[in-house]
Amino acid sequence: MKKGWLIIIFAYIAFNGYGQQSKRVRELELQRKEALAEIEETNKLLNETQQTAKTSLQRLNLLTSQLNTRKKVIQLLNQEVETIDKQVIEMASEITILEKKLSDKKKRYGQSVQQLYLHQTSQDKLLFILSAESFAQSLRRMRYLKEYADWQKREAEGIVKRQREITEKKSELEQTRAEKLTLLSTREKENLKLKNEEEKRKHEVQRLNTRQKELQAELRKQRKQAQALDRMIEQQIALEIARAEESRKKEEKTNSGKTDSPNRRSSATKGGYAMTKEERLLSDNFAENKGRLPYPVTGKHVIVGTFGEQQHQDLKYVRTNNSGIDIQTAAGSEARAVFNGVVTRVFVVPGYNNSIIVRHGNFLTVYSNLSEVYVKAGDKVSTRQSIGKIFTDTENNNATILHFQLWKEKTKLNPAPWLD
Repeated sequence: MKKGWLIIIFAYIAFNGYGQQSKRVRELELQRKEALAEIEETNKLLNETQQTAKTSLQRLNLLTSQLNTRKKVIQLLNQEVETIDKQVIEMASEITILEKKLSDKKKRYGQSVQQLYLHQTSQDKLLFILSAESFAQSLRRMRYLKEYADWQKREAEGIVKRQREITEKKSELEQTRAEKLTLLSTREKENLKLKNEEEKRKHEVQRLNTRQKELQAELRKQRKQAQALDRMIEQQIALEIARAEESRKKEEKTNSGKTDSPNRRSSATKGGYAMTKEERLLSDNFAENKGRLPYPVTGKHVIVGTFGEQQHQDLKYVRTNNSGIDIQTAAGSEARAVFNGVVTRVFVVPGYNNSIIVRHGNFLTVYSNLSEVYVKAGDKVSTRQSIGKIFTDTENNNATILHFQLWKEKTKLNPAPWLD
């Protein structure tokens, strides 16, 4: 009896593990489909981006992004194959357990049928009941015989059920093995695509190396435009800090040092933006949503410019310094607010067209390269609200790129880890 319980427990653990493995395979498959959709979108953007000096690095970044995503697809395929291998082992083990249980059940059932045939004829059953010492004992014996018959019936049904389970599990096992073969074939095709993409990227690097002077001139121009944008943002931040400080001093005089005033301003850092109670709550909520903020663009997108100062891994003469991230999307896409806030400035900078600054307590988000603006300074905006249309460069095959920045007080932050 103890052995039987151990078999049941082991079968339950095996079945539970199999269920978890199946769920893991589905999760990996979903991630792989998402990665393939990202590759498809990158291909579309590559086809739309001409090989000009202005977009050379964008094209190379798109190719690099495509290459990295392809590697991710292959990595996910490897994980799927490994998971299915474990699944096959567990299913085979489960079938062995089921077959052992079926064998035991058949043996017990055979023994009971044999005993019944030898000793429990209809006459024997009647004598067994009538030989009871009391009427109550006769009833108990009748109930016992009925329960024994019911048990035999259940055992027979259990045998049929176990046989059906084994057949189904064997069918599942064959299907899983076939799925593995399909995955191995898919992985081989993805590896071939990866080699082709690596070759494309290699040719792109070679082409850019032959146009070094032209590319460097374009980079110098873009660097000046980026510096002008940063100056405008820094000036606006300084202006808002000064205004908030002035308001704080006025409130102190008006309230004569009262600390319970609902409009009392205070800054989180020395020399920082003095916030109201409402702004402090907004700032805290913004910080709590790190990693869950929506992307600041509608539709499908790819990051073509990453944050910070970086030496290009292939082009030794190229060193970039990005105050935010550049997100390429489809023509006609809109910029959208990543969180609730207030528009504090709308301005124009050459190379970045229209820009919008939205304040979220002591955090600020900046949306640049807009052809149209839907909001004005002082407007309250909500999460995912469209605030402008992203500029589409018709001279460059409709390249549509949003430059997005994130600041806390006077410090630039990398926006990528904040976005979901």
